[in-house]
Amino acid sequence: MTLRKPILLTAGGPISLDLTLRSGQVFHWDRQADGSWTGLIGEMPVRVFENGGVLHVRKEAAAFANNYFALDHPLEEIYAEFPSDAMSVEALALCRGLRIIRQPRWECLATFITSSMKQVAHIRSMSLALRKTFGRPTKYGHTYPSPARLAASDEDALRACGLGYRAKYLLATARMIARGEVDLDVIAELETPVLRAALVKLPGVGVKVANCVLLFAYERLEAVPIDVWIRRVLIAMRHGRGGTASQLSRYARDKLGPYAGYVQQYLFHRARVLAK
Repeated sequence: MTLRKPILLTAGGPISLDLTLRSGQVFHWDRQADGSWTGLIGEMPVRVFENGGVLHVRKEAAAFANNYFALDHPLEEIYAEFPSDAMSVEALALCRGLRIIRQPRWECLATFITSSMKQVAHIRSMSLALRKTFGRPTKYGHTYPSPARLAASDEDALRACGLGYRAKYLLATARMIARGEVDLDVIAELETPVLRAALVKLPGVGVKVANCVLLFAYERLEAVPIDVWIRRVLIAMRHGRGGTASQLSRYARDKLGPYAGYVQQYLFHRARVLAK
């Protein structure tokens, strides 16, 4: 692929766009036949190509891509903190270059509110439907609708996008934010436990969704979302011993180390690959 006057962005360590954009963090990017990826970073249409640890993007998108793909994350330093058990070692070997994306806060929160009890393909379908119905068209897809745009709609319109019972939760949270009852940027200053507590007060946000938002939108790299996949992984690490959500969360924090969110994402992707 050739981009007109591309800017070359070098990562702090390896980067794989394929792994990063297919790892269940975001759901609206499209891989093109030439190997490039097209999508939006916020409202900025972006076409990006990765080759040998370098990203090729247009000049106007360079700063957005540098931040979004977290090219400043020192992956080799993060890898040095990975646990030494067999599953973590295998996940690291399989997923080198996968990066935790810095997502727009509202887009991330809204997307994971709609993710409850859904597979990645279903989440993508809902996300694209919301974008097409309520967002603004761009060269590479539709923007994610703002809280105000969704707040002005109704539950039936959201259900028509495939949300089912999740529609009422997304609508209620959008209206709270549109009314100024919650400011997603202001709460970013809170310590992680306090921020988590603030997030779970929002309609449709439980601990798992809150941890997704902490990790992907607030860059709390110690946060561990525990879904069905990660619950299975943690039980396997505990040699078959189950536990409550709180017990597994404590175990994950102790076992997976200071970059537990990264380790979790690698283990999550490994589990999905092995299940295919």
